[in-house]
Amino acid sequence: MEQVVYNAADLKSKEYFLNMGPQHPSAHGVLRLILTMDGEMVKNIEPDLGYIHRSVEKQCEHLGYKQIIHLTDRLDYLSSHMNNEAVALAIEQAMQIEVPERVKVIRTIMSELTRLSSHLLWWGVFGMDIGALTSFMYAFRDREMINDIMEETCGARLTMSYSTPGGVMFDLHSDFVKRIKEFISHLRSVIPKYDELLTGNIIFQKRMKNIGVLSAEDAISLGASGPVARGSGVACDRRIIEPYSALDKVDIKEILFQEGDNLARYNVRMKEMYESLNIIEQLIENIPDDGIQAKTKALIKLPKGEFLQRVETARGDFGVYIVSDGKKNPYRLKFRSPGFSNLSTLIELGKNHLIGDLIAISGTMDFVIPDIDR
Repeated sequence: MEQVVYNAADLKSKEYFLNMGPQHPSAHGVLRLILTMDGEMVKNIEPDLGYIHRSVEKQCEHLGYKQIIHLTDRLDYLSSHMNNEAVALAIEQAMQIEVPERVKVIRTIMSELTRLSSHLLWWGVFGMDIGALTSFMYAFRDREMINDIMEETCGARLTMSYSTPGGVMFDLHSDFVKRIKEFISHLRSVIPKYDELLTGNIIFQKRMKNIGVLSAEDAISLGASGPVARGSGVACDRRIIEPYSALDKVDIKEILFQEGDNLARYNVRMKEMYESLNIIEQLIENIPDDGIQAKTKALIKLPKGEFLQRVETARGDFGVYIVSDGKKNPYRLKFRSPGFSNLSTLIELGKNHLIGDLIAISGTMDFVIPDIDR
């Protein structure tokens, strides 16, 4: 039989399309990515949104201002308290309501607890994305301590709806301070163990270093924010740029890494957990006692005008833009969600990487799809 010899130059690959999602664990929700593939190399990424679209912004135009707060739970549901706070702050700014100092401190503590809860869930699930199953068990064990505190305080574990225009729904539980201190002590002792388990693993390091490099210039031009941008050295923390609630009463260190790769974005979130603990520690011993609600009318009508409030959620810069015509519901309301802008960075970073690397890059973006697909 005659032997056929092929030269490497004669072997040509053919591009094909691959659906990643919407039903795929690494999509972190119903996100469909249409991948143009050359073998295992990703050549192009086209996101296909709309699988969980609920017209939240349009619904807000037909609701009262107090009702709108509840809908923001269902955007980035891992930053629900911070989303609630943003709407409450926008309403208070428009009506020139000065909330009690106790409310400001409570909101800030709850926001940082929410950030910790989100980062813990991200760490556990991200480990699973790249094959480390044990991280999920540890992260969810420790996150349960936060959820228990949330439930005891406001009756909910995930979608809080705790902030209201002018204050918060309920006062703190009698065990709140005690349980917070116990949690702080516990989490400080286990984060180093997280590093032993995952961060320092040689396989993990090779999956992360110099993969998915996002330059500071590209991060800015694509509108990235939160840990995604700070992993590229971009200072963008709204808590520092425009302090709100009790953030002007605490010392905050902005966590920045310059490398812009997967490992940098990972390290930002790991260090931010320590920083959130520091913020809570500065406030927990001296919570003012001047009430939990400012005087507001039963039916809230904002004055005519345009109002904007931005907060730093676990995923970045979340904005609430309200156009009011003086009626009981907004003429127009727009949410600026961090996930939508951060998704545009994935489109660029994923190109010319192996599909396995795309999974890791996507994980470091920490997407919550309802935040993107509103």
